[in-house]
Amino acid sequence: MDRRKFLKVSGSLAVGGAILSVVSGGLWKLFTKPGDLFYGTKRAKGFSLIEDDDEPLVSPYRRTFGFEVPDEIHALDVEGGSIFLATPNQVYIFGLSGELQYNFSIPSGLRDLAVYDGKVYALFPAAIEVYDRHGELVHQWTACSDNADYCFMAVCAEGVFVTDASNKHICKYHPDGTFACFINSPKGFVVPSYSFGITAVDGKIFCSNPGRHQVEQYTTDGTFVASFGKSGAGKGAFSGCCNPVVITPAFGGDLLTSEKGIPRVSCYSQDGVFRSVLLDAKALGGGHDAYRIRVMKDKLIVAGNDKVSVFQYNKQQSQLTECGQCEQNCPLKV
Repeated sequence: MDRRKFLKVSGSLAVGGAILSVVSGGLWKLFTKPGDLFYGTKRAKGFSLIEDDDEPLVSPYRRTFGFEVPDEIHALDVEGGSIFLATPNQVYIFGLSGELQYNFSIPSGLRDLAVYDGKVYALFPAAIEVYDRHGELVHQWTACSDNADYCFMAVCAEGVFVTDASNKHICKYHPDGTFACFINSPKGFVVPSYSFGITAVDGKIFCSNPGRHQVEQYTTDGTFVASFGKSGAGKGAFSGCCNPVVITPAFGGDLLTSEKGIPRVSCYSQDGVFRSVLLDAKALGGGHDAYRIRVMKDKLIVAGNDKVSVFQYNKQQSQLTECGQCEQNCPLKV
């Protein structure tokens, strides 16, 4: 098992720069019941998050349709009415109804994919390649750091931002691929596993500090602004050794987070006010890995394993949820 797959399943035992002692059956739990060891004190019934009163989550969203691809999905993005998916050796472009528009081959080892201004940015452990939507390679460059181990990327007008699990920083490139700067957390990034998500929202950068169970905000020139988040398995907290994994914007200006361990998708304001849990593990499809998520108009696109699911807001269901009581003007509620 390679390092990426091992960390994806169990997480590293290194937290805050120290190796935790695994005793009294802890090593056995690591391999047989990772949820007991890493993912807090809430109970898991099947794959659904169960609160202390045993009441399962009522989601404000209902799955409307989905489709499958030939291999495991490693990355997801959306642009211009199209869904972009990356598997180990292919990029697929689908329409919003699930019809295949185009696909092309890429090298193996992809970590993430981002689409910006019609171009497809493919992130590898120590390189970035840029394609047009027909698979023509238009640009590429190698990592600016020794021993780079890139995880996630965000692309915006100000540049390309990449998280590095090995060097524990964000690397910013100018749009032409030249190195701009390193961005370091004033708290120190703690990265026990490949959970180092990042996104760009309205001229701001948001990234996870997964070992600290926080989301941090930066300006696009790398200045730290603020952070939010706390450890825990309850609503409004991040559980396990390292969460959240994925961060993505909702068009209302809020942030959506996706967690691993006991997977769920939650909504927060940019300053960290918890809105609601939108999807729990049962709605997502189970397992322990975090699901890739994106918002497209009034739809929530979710990708995991080899499946893509499209969710839409259900007004009747939402009346029983925190999301339904939220007064934010959210396009997802159309």
